[in-house]
Amino acid sequence: MDKFDWKLTIRLNIIILKIAGLWPKGNEVYKFDFYTIYSFFALNLFLNVPNFFQAANIYFVYTDLTALTAIIFVTCTELLASIKVCYFVSNIGILKKLMVTLDGQLFQPRTLEQRRLVQPGLDSWKMTYTIFYVPVIATLILWAVFPIVDGSFREYRLPFSAWYPYNTKVSPFYELTYVYQIVSVWFLSITNVNMDTLIAALMMYIGTQCDILSDDVKNLGSRGELEFNTKLLKCIDHHRNIISFAGDCNKFFDKIALGQFFTSSLSLALAMFQLTVVEPFGSEFYSLLFYVFSMTVQISLYCWFGNEVEIKVSNSG
Repeated sequence: MDKFDWKLTIRLNIIILKIAGLWPKGNEVYKFDFYTIYSFFALNLFLNVPNFFQAANIYFVYTDLTALTAIIFVTCTELLASIKVCYFVSNIGILKKLMVTLDGQLFQPRTLEQRRLVQPGLDSWKMTYTIFYVPVIATLILWAVFPIVDGSFREYRLPFSAWYPYNTKVSPFYELTYVYQIVSVWFLSITNVNMDTLIAALMMYIGTQCDILSDDVKNLGSRGELEFNTKLLKCIDHHRNIISFAGDCNKFFDKIALGQFFTSSLSLALAMFQLTVVEPFGSEFYSLLFYVFSMTVQISLYCWFGNEVEIKVSNSG
């Protein structure tokens, strides 16, 4: 039977992370090469620099509650993305080790029945990955166009309030800054989505391994007593490796998950406040609405797939 490719399910996820500078070639980690240099400039140019300019603007608007909340709820999300990227990059060795473990013989489904058994989990992740993109893309499009739709672009309003060391209310600085903000927020958001969905995929893989182990245990005596001890030892070894795999997963994303829940809760509260002060049913209103939906789905990823692991661990016990 052909080797089962676990990474085939998350292939698009890996491609996007690679474009974003977060996935060195193969099973390698970051080293001094062209890709690392590319990652450094891409992540700083489209992630950290925009965050700095938006955070700096807080100093100029802190006396205006509406303007302050409008900045903070976006800035919190963007700062968290920067922190997540830092943890992602610093723990890339753990992640690549997890991918190697996943490709190992011990984690392979050994029968067609086991392949059918793990497929619902893989399909569930694919569906979630697609669904997550819907509110995110809608939010990004609305953020990009709302100054145009409401006519505020005539007053040189940018999609996001930020401080820059030059006058953004003159052409072509306004247009260039506008495009830069849109490109940056798309880069940040798509990168963020793919980091979160990769973490969800890791939890999904733990669940599928529990399914395989459970099936192996159920069929321990299906081929006679002579093979029982050998198969039992393999099950014990598999169980230990699943625990080790889950432990490494936890090391990889435990702080990311903590930061995500804290920041998402704060951003959701501020975004809901913003909904009460913007013009109802305008483009900015809908962008905030989709933002709230996106953040809710983002938190739900961790809850849903974490709960799936709990259920499958209980069932396999």
